[in-house]
Amino acid sequence: MKTAVFPGSFDPFTLAHQDLVERALPLFDKIIIAVGYNANKKGMLDHDERVDAIKDVFRDKQRVEVVKYSGLTVDFCRKVDAGYILRGLRNTGDFEFENAIAQNNLLLNPMVESYFLMSRSGRAHISSTIVRDVWFNGGDVSAMLPVEILNLLKKKLV
Repeated sequence: MKTAVFPGSFDPFTLAHQDLVERALPLFDKIIIAVGYNANKKGMLDHDERVDAIKDVFRDKQRVEVVKYSGLTVDFCRKVDAGYILRGLRNTGDFEFENAIAQNNLLLNPMVESYFLMSRSGRAHISSTIVRDVWFNGGDVSAMLPVEILNLLKKKLV
């Protein structure tokens, strides 16, 4: 079975993330969205809220699993028997960063290959960091988030 891990903090999970997973589904038998914790980022949602909200986004996709994880992604891949890491690229800066990580991941676990998908036109400008900044400054993020994530954020306001 061809299993890919799509790792990230996903705080929040955006339309660009959703698009990437949906476009990658024909390439893999299963995609595990691995929700990590990043202490360096000011969070919008706690770890469990992120996992539950992303599960809600993919509630009708049997081949998408959403789990929490910590530690090295390649170690997590070994644990879940995944041979691939899925990553999205928005621009050349992302490529430089992700390429370095992919090369080091190959050193750590040569059995895990990284697959990169370019962001679709109209989604490349969306990042969780920008969404958080717009949200915390009172802006409209509805064009950047799946409705399930947006609804959760709105609930947290009340």
